[in-house]
Amino acid sequence: MHFPTPAGRFLRPALLAAVIALAGASAGAAEPVLTPHRVAEIRTVTAVALSPDGGHLAYTLSVPRRPGEEEDGEPWAELWVLPAAGGTPRAYVGGKVNVNLVRWLPGGREIAFLAKRGDDKVRGLYAIPLGGGEARRVLAPAADIVDYSFAPDGQRVAFVAREADDEALRKLRDKGFRAEVYEEDWRPQRVWIAALTEKPAPVALPVEGHVRAVRWSPVDNRLLVTVAPTPSVDHGMMQSRLRVIAADTGAVQTRVENRGKLGAFAWSPDGRRIAFISGEDIHDPSAGRLMVADAATGAFRPVLAPAWQGDVGDLAWLDAGTLAVLADEGVETYVGRVRSDATGAALERWVARAGGVASNLAVSGTTLAWIAHAPTHPAEVFTAQAGAAPQRRTDSNPWLAALPLARQEVVRHRARDGLELEGILVRPLREQPGQRYPLILAVHGGPEAHVGNGWITSYSNPGQVAAARGFAVFYPNYRGSTGRGVAFSKLGQGDAAGKEFDDLVDAVDHLVAIGLVDTAKVGVTGGSYGGYATAWCSTRFSERFAAGVMMVGISNKISKVGTTDIPEEEFLVHARKRPWDDWNFLLERSPIRHTENARTPLLILHGKDDPRVNVGQSRELYRHLKVRGQAPVRLVLYPGEEHGNRKAAARLDYSLRLFQWFEHYLTGPGGAPPPPALDYGLAASGKN
Repeated sequence: MHFPTPAGRFLRPALLAAVIALAGASAGAAEPVLTPHRVAEIRTVTAVALSPDGGHLAYTLSVPRRPGEEEDGEPWAELWVLPAAGGTPRAYVGGKVNVNLVRWLPGGREIAFLAKRGDDKVRGLYAIPLGGGEARRVLAPAADIVDYSFAPDGQRVAFVAREADDEALRKLRDKGFRAEVYEEDWRPQRVWIAALTEKPAPVALPVEGHVRAVRWSPVDNRLLVTVAPTPSVDHGMMQSRLRVIAADTGAVQTRVENRGKLGAFAWSPDGRRIAFISGEDIHDPSAGRLMVADAATGAFRPVLAPAWQGDVGDLAWLDAGTLAVLADEGVETYVGRVRSDATGAALERWVARAGGVASNLAVSGTTLAWIAHAPTHPAEVFTAQAGAAPQRRTDSNPWLAALPLARQEVVRHRARDGLELEGILVRPLREQPGQRYPLILAVHGGPEAHVGNGWITSYSNPGQVAAARGFAVFYPNYRGSTGRGVAFSKLGQGDAAGKEFDDLVDAVDHLVAIGLVDTAKVGVTGGSYGGYATAWCSTRFSERFAAGVMMVGISNKISKVGTTDIPEEEFLVHARKRPWDDWNFLLERSPIRHTENARTPLLILHGKDDPRVNVGQSRELYRHLKVRGQAPVRLVLYPGEEHGNRKAAARLDYSLRLFQWFEHYLTGPGGAPPPPALDYGLAASGKN
């Protein structure tokens, strides 16, 4: 099929051979740069835990599988240990393992973690001595453990798990009776108590609802749990609530009725208070407000000034009266400090810069630890002493130092209505003054998220790989993003694809105005809500975009509500109206409604088992575009993947297709789509 060539986007197919030859010659002469295959090797620190005395820290390291060289699957997760005062990290549990939820036993002589090892049927609790040696299995219940917490004396553990499968039901399933009663045959998770010295059977506590997490009081026999009405994702997001219960009986002693979404939470060292991160109200898109509750009454109050234009990402108690938090303000993160008895307080910048975009704060004595990524490296371990400058403690990808990285900077500009916006720009690696470049606009999902000034390159985020190939890449934090307070994060509510996506076009216009971007060579990509933006830009704003790569995106706002697993979250913090309140509005804000405008070549990618954005969203848009035949379109589905790819092969496939599509339509011959089959380069040492 012949496709028209709007705005001179597509080169004539006759030029294809010359373009490919030129590209091959340039690549052969170029210095080594970051490529999709190298991105597939990147290791990242995912969690950190400080020992009780602050002398050591344990962390988990995500190690990707090698596509084509080992059995496909999600990344491995290893346990590493590092002396807090200095020294070399050492792998304690490595190789083909999946370690998670690393914590220290009271006393600090052993490190606990969850894993499924050897002949284990379920994920159990393990412990390994700090001095080294073989890990021992502490607890192997009848179902996977999803969370746990030790009693202060180290003699008992509270853990969260489902009950064992019913034997009669299991036998029926073995005979082929596997019908699923949708949203009715859930089995809720419960909180259990088990002794660590003797070996009686664990005892389930009679807590009403679906238990999601547990923390044992640091001073007595109480448990702090989070409970949702059912196991549904929607209830987990919007109705998770804190409860203080008795560890012996499960009786509820205190209810903390937080508003809306719930984030991190922690007991104070004296057990008198509970700090937690919550939404400001039921319509707050994210949990970003710092709260402190009385553990005896449940009464709580916000600690920081309500007008503060930032978000709290994590928290830890420094002492019984002082909290440390990771604070996001715009695209930067710092460690803040505040008194727990404050109300409407200003946040003290205790560690002015956290070494990058930070998460997972841990405190022990005067030692602080967290994870941070920066423009020059993925997530690594950082430590600091009592407000001093942070130190980077790990280097999980030493080979990155040998590769050139493009300049990355924060760009601020104004939207057409005067609102100040910001985003992260990765400039072309070999940028020449006065030259204009093709642009990839990379739109984050959520929209209750934001892109910080850190490492922004992954299998689905083009970042440094695109820069090395001559593209500029811009990550816009459009209205509705987090990091700038509650009011800013609500600006897109009730106006899907309205001013929020006008902001995307305004960002492109700014980059064109400063002389960096070629207006005829602009591409757009994103996943989830970013996929919605990609579909919108490729239909409603098609005249502005020369190529699109959409992942797990929304194309029909009406059918999306009827097929997602988070309809209440969608209503409460995004749409603010039901479909039947205004069917025409939702249809008008759906990309399928604007396919008559579509001239943008669109690559659509989706996990076939996605519960959040049903794969039908991608099928609908593909079919509308294919039937109209006005622009190239391709649909790629990933069996076994959900809302984003987890397995190594699917990630590499995604990355290669993304660059194939953008290079074909922004810097290559254009016309008909490139061949559907890929050369995965598996025989070329995995580094090409």
